[in-house]
Amino acid sequence: MVGEGRSSKKRKRAMRRGADKNQDIVVSGSSDAPKSQRLSGSSSFLDKMRARLSGGHFRMLNEKLYTCTGEEALSYFKEDQVLFDVYHTGYQEQMSHWPELPVNLIIKWLKEHDPSFMIADFGCGDARLAKNVKNKVFSFDLVSKDPSVVACDMSKTPLDSSSVDVAVFCLSLMGINYESYLAEAQRVLKPRGWLLIAEVKSRFDPSNGGADPKKFIKAVCELGFVSALKDFSNKMFILLYFKKKDEKISTGKAIDWPQLKPCLYKRR
Repeated sequence: MVGEGRSSKKRKRAMRRGADKNQDIVVSGSSDAPKSQRLSGSSSFLDKMRARLSGGHFRMLNEKLYTCTGEEALSYFKEDQVLFDVYHTGYQEQMSHWPELPVNLIIKWLKEHDPSFMIADFGCGDARLAKNVKNKVFSFDLVSKDPSVVACDMSKTPLDSSSVDVAVFCLSLMGINYESYLAEAQRVLKPRGWLLIAEVKSRFDPSNGGADPKKFIKAVCELGFVSALKDFSNKMFILLYFKKKDEKISTGKAIDWPQLKPCLYKRR
């Protein structure tokens, strides 16, 4: 009986120790989130960090494009085409905050005009314009990720002179030599051809360091165009429509081009 009593006490003590251990395990497990939640939280954090890094790279690239020549920008992206993807990913993220996109208004305008118009899209990005109209569109940008896009400096396109009916610059007058892009558009446009320009409104706000829109329009007209329509109704961008003159312009007169304010994005 004595032996059995001692044995019973030992068993009870062992059971209590086991219960204590199990309790410790349960308590420890209850203080941590399930593994799937921990992995999900880690993934979310990494995604946020990647987005911040990508956003930082986009801002650097964006500033570079606004403060260099087209030739320098072309060389820059030729060295590392991945940078072009980083830029356009950031660009699309910025555009997602706009209530309306200028390219959609340009597409609407084109659909209301002659479908036989030949179009040159300078700085086409993802070639959205070409994908949404029936017209023949020549798409140009610094890097080609699509067989339909020609990679080039926009001041030196492979188009023949007087070969297109419409030249489009949709948020693409970047670089300190933007006037050379417009001169190229003037060269490739047919007489009475259309020049459509959409640009960020702040770039044409003289009260905040932007260019005087009247001076800009005057300079474009001196290049050989007539101002047909000015649309300042949108709070994010302006739309300017020009028609190329019939007569040839004199190349001897220097044009006073205003400096366009770089469109630099702040951290969000």
